[in-house]
Amino acid sequence: MTEYTPSDDLALALSLAHSADLISFDRFTAANLDISLKADNTHVTDADTATERSIRSGIDKARPHDSILGEEFGVQGDSSRQWIIDPIDGTANFLRGVPIWGTLISLAIDGVPIVGVVSAPALRKRWWAATGEGAWAQEHGADPHRIHVSTVATLDQANISYNSLRGWDEVGELDTVITLNRAVWRSRAIGDMWSFMLLAEGGIDLVAEYDLKPYDMAALIPIVEEAGGTFTSMEGVPGPWGGSALATNGLLHETALSIVKTR
Repeated sequence: MTEYTPSDDLALALSLAHSADLISFDRFTAANLDISLKADNTHVTDADTATERSIRSGIDKARPHDSILGEEFGVQGDSSRQWIIDPIDGTANFLRGVPIWGTLISLAIDGVPIVGVVSAPALRKRWWAATGEGAWAQEHGADPHRIHVSTVATLDQANISYNSLRGWDEVGELDTVITLNRAVWRSRAIGDMWSFMLLAEGGIDLVAEYDLKPYDMAALIPIVEEAGGTFTSMEGVPGPWGGSALATNGLLHETALSIVKTR
């Protein structure tokens, strides 16, 4: 089987993201967008399914021996090289015409994400990283530039995003997020992939969320880490498999963990 470098796999992920953007953005704000509810009572649109099919097709052609985990069509194959896909992260925003949504594409080897691409065509921006190659961002029409997390070292100077109060309330951690909010300078509930990309760019210093799946997180991890940040679950475990995310600029991680690590 052919050996691929992280650069090779990143180039493929970027190409897949470009094709996906053409599909998803064409359906954004479409009057005839097909919307339905899945078994877990979350929304899915024809744009979600068409985008994931496009990405899967591209992987099948370019990396036929790799496995795939996607939000809409589940697991395919059992290779240690697994592509993890969220065709539209932020479907609720997408179907309401809010531009905070994006396609997430990651490659994990033995469960460790080494490539991540986040493409947000409605924001006209894309972020990407591969292990050892730094984190990058590009606005439409501009040259790519390297990105870095902030140097904020204390919570009382930190700007955080915590997604939604409901998510914390549903897992019995409402008091925890209130404590976290009281400890910081400013807080926002931006949600979805953009919070983590703002962290990687240094605009936000800490992001904390519950009720996440691997495809919500895998692509974010290489970008946050290559930008100099730290990404774990609320229990402090690295990777996208713990159902929650605590991402920081690194300097704040242990302090934040001391607040949220309640189990």
